[in-house]
Amino acid sequence: MLTIGGKIVDKAREIALKVLYKIDKENAYSNIILNDKINKNRKDINNKDIGLISEIVYGVTTWKLTLDEIIKKYSKIRLKKISPWILNILRMSIYQIIFLDKIPKSAAVNEGVNLAKKYGGRSTGFTNAILRKVNKEDYDEILKNENKDNLESVSKAYSMPMWIIEELKKENLKNEEIEEICKNSNIRPKITIRVNTLKTNIKELKERLVSKGIEVEEGILKDFLILNKVGNIEKLEEFQKGLFTIQDEVAGLAALTLEPKQDEIVLDACSSPGGKTTYLAQIMNNKGKIIAWDIHESRTKLVDATAKRLGINIIETNTKDATVYEECYKEKFDKILLDVPCLGLGVLKRKPDIKWQRKKDDIEEITNIQYKILETCSKYLKEGGKLVYSTCSIFKNENEDIIYKFLKSNNDFKIEKIDKVLLKNEKEKDEKFFEKYLKNNEILQVYQNEETDGFFICKLAKIPRK
Repeated sequence: MLTIGGKIVDKAREIALKVLYKIDKENAYSNIILNDKINKNRKDINNKDIGLISEIVYGVTTWKLTLDEIIKKYSKIRLKKISPWILNILRMSIYQIIFLDKIPKSAAVNEGVNLAKKYGGRSTGFTNAILRKVNKEDYDEILKNENKDNLESVSKAYSMPMWIIEELKKENLKNEEIEEICKNSNIRPKITIRVNTLKTNIKELKERLVSKGIEVEEGILKDFLILNKVGNIEKLEEFQKGLFTIQDEVAGLAALTLEPKQDEIVLDACSSPGGKTTYLAQIMNNKGKIIAWDIHESRTKLVDATAKRLGINIIETNTKDATVYEECYKEKFDKILLDVPCLGLGVLKRKPDIKWQRKKDDIEEITNIQYKILETCSKYLKEGGKLVYSTCSIFKNENEDIIYKFLKSNNDFKIEKIDKVLLKNEKEKDEKFFEKYLKNNEILQVYQNEETDGFFICKLAKIPRK
């Protein structure tokens, strides 16, 4: 707590405010600026504070459009005319009132007013007047008016920019499907981990985690577990010893689909932060060679660090632009993974700031990069080799359209069917997952749902010359 003009300002909420302000003003990524602010204030805050800061930052970033609708209901001043400090104080206070049942409205209002006195000066009365009018019924009213046949009401109810909804509508998705995508983008993501089978197995790791009071359930894929009540996961001894790594299951599917074998030479052309790269190595039993590229050296270092923690030594990282062709790599690789840069709209539940930073105009730029990476790196594949193209996005023009455009001008490639033996076993929910998202056993387009992120995977084979 800090005393400002005789009033106590809550340190945790002040840090959350500064993070939100910086996200708005600098288009900063929420996870990066949040970690930076927390680390700089470690001496003044405890674990409970850190939990509240994270809750407010991710909550406000996720629900910003909906929160602004509630502000508009009570404010005579247009949003653009409200000070960025005051606007974010209103958002974070309203978020607490609407979505956080354990925080009394009086506490949310009083802390918001105290922050307004420090950061808004004469706006204190304005802030106080709005916050005292807000109640949980304001969001209930928005939900009541939500109708799948009125996509603007879906945008307001689930805080999704209209341009994203309009793009999804162009793809012949039904309104109820678009509604589900918007709704599921706001669900708190489950913590999923990939068991490092080079050091342990599912049974042993599960027993160790359960003995620490962590709730553990099996995922869709054979090497994955879902954790609940885990706390700071990176502080766990099992994490630090490399018995597991944090990874969403559909991200793991890309590596499984490629099916790398021991002693093969594999390229991961867009490798950072290393989840898929290290899974490739794990599948290969740490035997063979993986060349891992990223355009930034700082990001290849993340791959190195992950590999070292997991005890993997077959990965060689290089700083390289995957769009630039180099003759020395021609037909060098048995397998290639291209998890290309994308709009990232499939991972909004983990990175909600993406939906505010991306714009419709970004589609053309990113798809040009995606196609160039595929066109360039396809030349590095041996005859008879396999290539997996994947994104964590949900637009066809980043996914299917890229594949079909490539095949039209590269008749030495064909789509390879995806083998459903990727399942860990024949559980009913696993079958339903693949029935829903796997088209003709060729295209795996996953829209974000209650269990996973959104993702796209397609496997290509290079036809041997006659």
